[in-house]
Amino acid sequence: MTKPRSSRRPAPARPLRLLLAPLAVLTLLALPLPAPAQDHDALVATGNRLAALLRAGRAVVSANQDRINDASVGDKGLTPDVFMDQVIAAYLETNGEPPLTDDLTDLQRRLTQAQLDAMRAVVAEQQQVINMEGMGFKGFIPAVFARLVNERFGETVGDLANVKVTAPPDLVRNRTARPDAWEAEVIETRFGAVDHEKGAPWFEVVDGADFRMLIPEYYSASCLSCHGGPAGEVDVTGFPKEGGTEGELGGAISIILHDAQ
Repeated sequence: MTKPRSSRRPAPARPLRLLLAPLAVLTLLALPLPAPAQDHDALVATGNRLAALLRAGRAVVSANQDRINDASVGDKGLTPDVFMDQVIAAYLETNGEPPLTDDLTDLQRRLTQAQLDAMRAVVAEQQQVINMEGMGFKGFIPAVFARLVNERFGETVGDLANVKVTAPPDLVRNRTARPDAWEAEVIETRFGAVDHEKGAPWFEVVDGADFRMLIPEYYSASCLSCHGGPAGEVDVTGFPKEGGTEGELGGAISIILHDAQ
């Protein structure tokens, strides 16, 4: 098995200018991803792209929470086309290029397109909920969006790659998001280490075939209305608050590239 490597220090990312709504509480702060180690450049670049695009989609869901949850309006105008235009703009603003570029490998292009298609499909399926007049909070929050997109993505390209948003075991709200043994070990022994560089992902080749990458995410101030204190108080989604603090590890994006070697 290839010896695990962590990544180098990240370059600063350009800020996302979308105005995040107050209910963007389940979106975890996404720090810039470190540059890859030399022998895994292409694999880490692929994982980074998948994570960055998922984050762009979550940010757009966050930015549209007031619109989605406006009970006084029926048709919100948040069609799949409008949503995807905002996702591409958000990705471009943060990463300096659109999701699809001419220099992508065949695998990167296929996976990126599959992720974009999954986002479009999820928003199309949620139109009835989004446009429901007389109903306030719809529950279509970034965490739900990410789960649905990851499931649709897996249905399409699960033989090539999988994406999952997970968290430390005591913070997981949805059983399907529980970390597996590898993810739990990385969270505890790598991200939990006192000398771990904040924001740095961990990646390695597992069982000589699958490339695995885990990217930590941290609570931002907007997360704390649901994940902050007082611990145990029920939040708007119906879950007890975790009592988290700003900057604390709140989750991770897990990437698997199958038979990568």
